[in-house]
This record gives sequence, C-alpha cells and structure tokens, in this order.
Amino acid sequence: MSDITVRVQRVLYDNIELPTYRTPGSAGCDVHANETVDLLPGARVLISTGLKFEIPEGYECQIRPRSSLALKHAVVVFNTPSTIDSDYRGEVNVLLFNAGQEPFHVCRGDRIAQLVFAPVTRAQFVWVDQLSASSRGDGGWGSTGR
Repeated sequence: MSDITVRVQRVLYDNIELPTYRTPGSAGCDVHANETVDLLPGARVLISTGLKFEIPEGYECQIRPRSSLALKHAVVVFNTPSTIDSDYRGEVNVLLFNAGQEPFHVCRGDRIAQLVFAPVTRAQFVWVDQLSASSRGDGGWGSTGR
C-alpha cells in the first residue's frame, strides 16, 4: 500500500468531516453528505459533500457505493464507479439512487459513499487491419459461461 496526499477545500461549512478510512486495510474511505435529503423509491439525487479535491496528477478518485446502504436499503451510487479526474477542481457530489421500496432519509453527516484513489494508465490507440486471434474470439454476452 502506498499513500498520496490529496488537498481538500471546504465549500461552505467549517464542520464538514474529511473522508475517513475505517480500518487499516480499507481500500475505500467514507465520504459524508453535506445536506439532508429524502430519497424516494425509484428516485436519484445529487448530494453535496461540501468538499473539493486536488488529486495528484496520474491518479483518479472513484466514487463507489457503500455495501451496507446497498444491502440494507437498496441505495447505491447510480453511475458507479464515478470518476473524479486529477484536473477537476469543483465540488465532489454523489449521485445516489434508491432501488428499494421505501423512502430513504439522508442526514447531513451521514456516510453516503466511499472513495477509492487509483493510479491512471492511459492507452495509446493504433489503427490495425487485423487483431490477433484468441481462444474466445468475438464471443460476447454470456459466451464464456457455455
């Protein structure tokens, strides 16, 4: 495991928590809601974290669902994983979706998602006339399970 330094700026309030790792082995750190919202069944809402990040060049931040919210309430990050690029300096928001049958209440300060920081590899694309053969070939959806 290696550490990176991520500079964080508060958007409005002084009493916003920094993202936190809950255990020494956690890959993801919890990020908190900066507002109180009711999320109705089948609805999605963009929730403020009140934070802006300066992510080091060569890294991205992925926003992922919290497994406990998904299991207990069917609340997930809608476009998961979301990516925050190193050159983005705006507020980080989380798009939550309620796939459950009951309304879900988000209180300011609740842990709503987890952040995972990862190195970025960029591809160099090259036109070719033919691709190399593989055992799978062009078998698509479900073809590896037969």
